[in-house]
Amino acid sequence: MTQTAALPETRDTAPSPLRRMWLWGTAHAVDDLYQGLVPAVVPYFVLDRGYGYVAATGLTLAAALGASIPQPFFGLLVDRRRLDWFAPAGVSLAGLGLGLAGLAGPYPLVLALLFLSGLGVAMFHPAAGKGARESAGDSAAGMSIFAAGGSVGFFLAPVLATPALIAMGVGATALFIPPAVLTAFVMLRKHTRTAAGPAKARTGTDRWGPFAVLTAIEVVRSILWVGTITFIELYWIRHLGASHAVAGIALAGFMFGSVVGTLLGGRLADRLGAITVTRIGGVAIIPLLVLLRFVPDEYAALAVALAVGIAINLPFVVLVKLAQDYLPTRPGTAAGVTLGLAMSVGGLFAPAFGLVAEHHGPEGVFTVLCAIPLVAVVLGMLLKRP
Repeated sequence: MTQTAALPETRDTAPSPLRRMWLWGTAHAVDDLYQGLVPAVVPYFVLDRGYGYVAATGLTLAAALGASIPQPFFGLLVDRRRLDWFAPAGVSLAGLGLGLAGLAGPYPLVLALLFLSGLGVAMFHPAAGKGARESAGDSAAGMSIFAAGGSVGFFLAPVLATPALIAMGVGATALFIPPAVLTAFVMLRKHTRTAAGPAKARTGTDRWGPFAVLTAIEVVRSILWVGTITFIELYWIRHLGASHAVAGIALAGFMFGSVVGTLLGGRLADRLGAITVTRIGGVAIIPLLVLLRFVPDEYAALAVALAVGIAINLPFVVLVKLAQDYLPTRPGTAAGVTLGLAMSVGGLFAPAFGLVAEHHGPEGVFTVLCAIPLVAVVLGMLLKRP
């Protein structure tokens, strides 16, 4: 009777799905940090460089154009080819462009660098959205970790940037280069190792009609987000008579609520279904916006601002996951449209909100915002099960 030698045990060094989701969420936070840094940095170009308001808005526009329009096209590339390096390359480019912009001299060079930073953001989202979905599977809670990372990045941007910019001026943008490079290095080491090999075959039928309805809902959510984040501090200061400090707390509360809403939406979607959560978010935001508009006390309204942030972001991760369910053979395209293009469309409505504010004050903007979710409620009734 012969004995066979025992084979040596092999350890699976690939990170678990949960660890991969936290990696994706952290990378998303770092990537969207650079989107959030643009509005925080632009005023210091005005103060330190003497840029006029038209030149300053040109910087914002350059970053927005780079981040929004290319995303669907990058999504098509990611769906056709296994481009695992796109996400780490994107976050690197986002950080390098923003970081070097504060050191650059000529205005055209600053403009180009911020455009490249936005382009890096555009590269990251489709590839990361596809990779995160592969790691999360059908778990909306898993995808919520990824989506919440973006909200965390936006939340941290002014918190981290303002003290550095006050102390060092616009050149402090260079301090934000290392996080991008380090994140890209970790992603290349940890993620692409587990993604080696040919791309998995994707099956199913793409349903463009429901996807178009869902994209319209995301546009409505984006309009609400832009209108609120742009005018919430002015609303506290000029309508409620609050100090700048309290107005800043209102903005921070809204942003924190956005993170909570993203995570909560994923949990609820796993229990109640994606379409149900989307409809709940559309309905819940209406009374909360009305309450925010008519609560007269600056401190009592802080709790409402937190609740508004939760409600607006409740459907966020659900919409991203649902979009990929509608386009099962094009997960990168779905992520590029929902995370990029549709979210950026809200910025196009900012000038309209500005006109309303000029004639009716910030309170006029929030009066208009109360009616906008009705469109999302109607569209939500048209959604079909994947």
